[in-house]
Amino acid sequence: MGVARAFRTADGRDPARQLYDRIGAFLFDQRLDPDPANFAFAWTLLHDPHGPLANAVAALTDGGIRLTRRDIESLGQEAPASARGAREKADTLVAQTQLQVEGFADMVRAIRAETAGFGRDLAASADAIRRSGAEQDRPLIEEVSRVTASMVERVHTAESRLERATLEANELRSKLEEARDNARRDPLTDLPNRRALEEAFGAQVAAGTPLCIAICDIDHFKQVNDRFGHVVGDRVLKTIAQALTESCPGQLVTRYGGEEFAILFAGVDIDAARATLDHARASVAAKRYRLRETDAPIGEISFSAGLTAIDPDQKFGSNFHRADLLLYRAKEAGRNRIESD
Repeated sequence: MGVARAFRTADGRDPARQLYDRIGAFLFDQRLDPDPANFAFAWTLLHDPHGPLANAVAALTDGGIRLTRRDIESLGQEAPASARGAREKADTLVAQTQLQVEGFADMVRAIRAETAGFGRDLAASADAIRRSGAEQDRPLIEEVSRVTASMVERVHTAESRLERATLEANELRSKLEEARDNARRDPLTDLPNRRALEEAFGAQVAAGTPLCIAICDIDHFKQVNDRFGHVVGDRVLKTIAQALTESCPGQLVTRYGGEEFAILFAGVDIDAARATLDHARASVAAKRYRLRETDAPIGEISFSAGLTAIDPDQKFGSNFHRADLLLYRAKEAGRNRIESD
């Protein structure tokens, strides 16, 4: 009893229980599932609230932005095999590009050396022609022909090497573009991801485009996963992604993380954005979803959303936070609805 009492704080609360409560509050605030990986991350973070991990999390969540699984992985947690594979593929491409650049440099140096040799040979031949007499015309012509043939052969060799190197560079460039695009795309839904959203926000604000942002969250999505499994949950996410994309043509529809989607409306006012988003909401709610294998009903699927006009003088995080608060209001008001300012 005395040992247990020694580990209690001055107000009588157990420090371990305090840490446990803080971990639960953190996972709830960030809308992270209480799985072992997230729990371990939260423990590491809150066990040292002033450490480097805490500082990194504070920077990422500035302005009310919530963490995603990808953020947790990037902060040093064990990533899934698919994520590790993507990083290894990108690292390999970078290494190949570096080798290719070095190869280009070597090739250019070799071509310059060969060109210098051509110049010396031609200069020597021209000088010999000037010094020669008429009786030596034939040997000189033969010498010029030999030098010219040698030069042409070297040029052809250099051109072949340059052509091969150019083809390799173009192929690598295509692969790098694909890898760059994949880094900005959600692998499940094939929608642009959070990184793409933030980059588009910056570009559109810089261009002076009027913007609105909507944060959409699937209602009771955890129940879908709990009842039918994550495979069915993934199908639902793909279905919602397709519905939002079809209902919001010309606008940037992204998967922000988990069951959340974010839409950046460009060039429209908030009334037009709300009408478009409400059409998408009604379309999703009107469908009756069934299991592909048994045709058994899944039940109604709907989403709630918060929508706000972008203030270009504020950072992305501040604008996102306003939309997120409106999303919370929609959830508290009964779900399957949109709240806007």
